[in-house]
Amino acid sequence: MRNKLLVIGVALAAIASAQTAPPASWKSLKFPALPEVKIPKIEETTLPNGMKIYLLENHELPLVRGLALVRTGNLFDPADKVGLAGITGENIRSGGAGTRTGDQIDELLETTASSVESHIGESFGSISFSTLKEGADGVLEVFRDVLTAPTFQPEKIELSKRQIKSGISRRNDDASAITQREFASLLYGRNNSYGWNQEYSHVDNIRREDVVAFYQRYYFPANVIVAVQGDFNAAEMKARIEKLFAGWNAKQAPVPPFPPVANTPKPGIYVATKTDVTQTSFALGQLGGTLKDPDYPALEVMSDILGGSFKSRLFQKVRTQLGYAYSISAAWGASYDHPGVFEITGSTKSANTADALKAVDQEVRRIRETPVTAEELESSKQTVANSFVFNFDTPSKTLNRILTYRYYGYPDDFIFTYQKAIARVTREDVQRVAAKYIDPAKFVTVAVGNPRDFGKPLSTLDQPVSNLDISIPEPKPAKAATNSGSLASGKAMLAKAREALGGEKNLVAVKDLTQSATMQLDAAAGGLKITQTEMWLAPNHFRQENVLPFGKVISYSDGTAGWSSTPQGLVPAPDAQLKQIGLETFRMWWSLLLSDQNPDRTVNDLGGGKLEVSDRAGHLVTLTLDPATGLPKSQSYAPPGNANGAVEETYADWQDTSGIKLPRKVTLNQGGRHFGDITVTSTTINSGITLEQISKKP
Repeated sequence: MRNKLLVIGVALAAIASAQTAPPASWKSLKFPALPEVKIPKIEETTLPNGMKIYLLENHELPLVRGLALVRTGNLFDPADKVGLAGITGENIRSGGAGTRTGDQIDELLETTASSVESHIGESFGSISFSTLKEGADGVLEVFRDVLTAPTFQPEKIELSKRQIKSGISRRNDDASAITQREFASLLYGRNNSYGWNQEYSHVDNIRREDVVAFYQRYYFPANVIVAVQGDFNAAEMKARIEKLFAGWNAKQAPVPPFPPVANTPKPGIYVATKTDVTQTSFALGQLGGTLKDPDYPALEVMSDILGGSFKSRLFQKVRTQLGYAYSISAAWGASYDHPGVFEITGSTKSANTADALKAVDQEVRRIRETPVTAEELESSKQTVANSFVFNFDTPSKTLNRILTYRYYGYPDDFIFTYQKAIARVTREDVQRVAAKYIDPAKFVTVAVGNPRDFGKPLSTLDQPVSNLDISIPEPKPAKAATNSGSLASGKAMLAKAREALGGEKNLVAVKDLTQSATMQLDAAAGGLKITQTEMWLAPNHFRQENVLPFGKVISYSDGTAGWSSTPQGLVPAPDAQLKQIGLETFRMWWSLLLSDQNPDRTVNDLGGGKLEVSDRAGHLVTLTLDPATGLPKSQSYAPPGNANGAVEETYADWQDTSGIKLPRKVTLNQGGRHFGDITVTSTTINSGITLEQISKKP
């Protein structure tokens, strides 16, 4: 019986195999023609207050979705408040609206499986909603409140600012992100949102009143388009929307045109040094065009042939044949209302950087000078046409695309004229547009990596080579005003604190320090227990060893350069780490309490037992002194990046060490919240630490 079953099983498997056997060649595969793009019937109306409404019935699912587009964008950010539009866009929703806080809106939407989101991008603002049909009335009210009556809770704005600062502090972590940022800045210039960098100082300049004023300037009915699609009756939905927005009659002057792109990029190779990587991330190209350009369809096909897929020329030559690139692609960037970017991006082993860039240049010149094959043309035309159709495969996508066309002033039939133009592209068109629009002599090239590992100097590519400064400017501390009285009083207070710690003679005599401690972080800060050892050798040598659950992390600096060791290996210390070490050495007790004897430092009495100590390098610490003992009660400072607010250290359990009093207990707070405690287990002063000991690599 078992043998019969086995025979039957084998026979069935053979039949199944024969039925599913692959065709002899992929060329024999047959696919149905793409469906024709159809524009659904859209009801259009303008409310008495000037707001335009588009309604699309779609009864396939019991859902209702909506989108409001507002003519605004971060192109209108003030130069000293970059990021204002983005913070406004986020807090229109998260900062509360109507009678509800942002958290209350969250709770309401979560219970109904609904969403309402707000955003401001480069050249538009948006508020969207999605809900089940039965919950539409309540969600429409929230949507109305968010659009017309945001309350902008101050604590939510501050949270947004902290999150932005955290992002700024990490913006040099990823090589490809650096590449894209610097490439855009070089092409567009740094005087507009296409190419500028947001810095800590910009974020610090933004206040709640700025957010409110930005909203009021751009969010008014005549500047808004609303589209709603889903399972409803259009006439009924129109009446509901008219009633909801009947009381919104805010008026403003018409919004001016967006500022044009006026930069003239300087061709050449620009190198951003990142020493902690073994690969080079690169981008090269020039300004592109707009979707309205008559040659845009041919440029799309050309860029797909050059680097749009695995079968493209760049991929086949630079990556597959030569093995110079881990990744490689090309795209003709076109935007609705300003020039996009033609960009070739990739990554390569550091030693192959020059060879990879040269190979890319050769392929760009080849597509300019030699006709593409008929097979390349047909394949890429199908790819471009097929990808475009998927923008319209649902009524919702179609409505949003038409809404976008209207917003940017494109004709409704742009969908069809673009499709027809793709079909008409010829081999001659591809070579013509490549020669007309792509000029390697005008290319801007950005390479992010470690130049010491480049196999060949980039100067061998016969283009000027420049270095990029990607350092992150720290915000200038807001120093208190000084006068002769506050400076004299500050010096006297510091002298009293100095005597309380052990006297000037003992502090001046300190030449080295070794201190061990345990640090316990709160659960919100990670909950880690860290064993820490610090070593300091005059004047500026500093070493810190941290033992964490995942291994040991060691950092060293001589005041100018240094290194960092982690379980992943040894790398040069990044700028952010060097800045942190610089602040740590500035805060050393014997350095800090002798500040009045340093001509580069200022000691200022703030009143109330507070001293402000600062230097020309931008370090600033506020000491609060105990009026009874003269000892410091606490010390506050802004760490590099300052993403989560100022740090305050509160001191206790002062004990004598070699004639100097030092605290054994330290409580840590940041942004007004407790996040950890430090317990000092041992301290040794002037033990004879050598330079070899403190700088020794693991």
